[in-house]
Amino acid sequence: MTDRVDAEPGDVPDALSTDGIETFLHCPRRYEFAHAYDLEGDGDESSIDDRVDLLRTAICDALRRGETDRDGLLEAARNRLEALWGDHDERFHSLAQRRHERRVLEATLEAYAEAVGAEHAAGIEALAADAAGGELIGPDLPLSSTVSLPERGTRNADGDGAADTGTVPDSVSIDATVDYVYADGSSIVGVRFVPTLAPLGLLRYRSEWEGDVAGQFTDHFDSDVDTFEPAFVGALFETATVLDGLRNRCDRLGLEDRTCRYVQIPLADRSRTAVNWVRETVETSLETVDLTDVYIDHHTYGMTHEHRNRTVDDRLARVVGDLVAGAFDPTETGRWDEISSEACPDCGYTVCCQDYIAAEVRFDG
Repeated sequence: MTDRVDAEPGDVPDALSTDGIETFLHCPRRYEFAHAYDLEGDGDESSIDDRVDLLRTAICDALRRGETDRDGLLEAARNRLEALWGDHDERFHSLAQRRHERRVLEATLEAYAEAVGAEHAAGIEALAADAAGGELIGPDLPLSSTVSLPERGTRNADGDGAADTGTVPDSVSIDATVDYVYADGSSIVGVRFVPTLAPLGLLRYRSEWEGDVAGQFTDHFDSDVDTFEPAFVGALFETATVLDGLRNRCDRLGLEDRTCRYVQIPLADRSRTAVNWVRETVETSLETVDLTDVYIDHHTYGMTHEHRNRTVDDRLARVVGDLVAGAFDPTETGRWDEISSEACPDCGYTVCCQDYIAAEVRFDG
């Protein structure tokens, strides 16, 4: 998905996506190629992403049927997966592999139903009874947050200070998605299915912002420190966006008194999968992660009584300000060494990236 309407110089995005912002964190030039100029092809999704999409659709369609007991939900999800699998045209090297991958998906559905499915289905039913209409089940249920941008003087959208027709706005919308929302006591919880939790890094193993998480977040933006964690930072930016988007959705649903939470559920984590090749059986389990507490800054909460993090929110505004101003030169970020060593090796745009080419062909001495 491109974050711009078109790729004319000076254009300012109508809205950004959390995926686009994470791309910018990896490398501003990669963002320019992939999102500003829409050079990202449809073939970039992997077979893993496609299978996660199958499970996402099967689970959401089963939840939409209103099944709230484990067995009923599982049966509905399996039936939907069977129909989707019949049209799934992924190329496997053998029929045996295709049957195996189908068993893995079915085991994942069973693990979901066992771990959280029935609870979440009941929470959706409870929320539907309290809410004043509105969609609660996706997949890809849209959320939006508005970020006020910091002052940038007279700098224009090209970032060069010259006047042009593209001016930097005072605020920008950031779009995110969850796959469904449900009620958990006095909280509204947004759930997003992801392939794995690996991109979360430290967030996967910590339960609060203060300490290691705050330190790593700050270090990522310190050019004097070699910490470079764009996926970790992107996850915190996504959490901020989703929580604010959920608050906006609560306002529209007449649920202003509810707190909001954000949960990710991995559907392709093979590290938790056990295969018996003799009996041709697969068993797996799911690890869910609630990113809310690890995002909340208790100092900010003490001042505002809102589940927010001023450090993350302020930095998000600054990053978005750079992005909409067209600050795409990675050599000016102060982190080119980290970008070139961490982002360039697996980047598909190096063949046309002037920064990478210039670094590769420079003369020593």
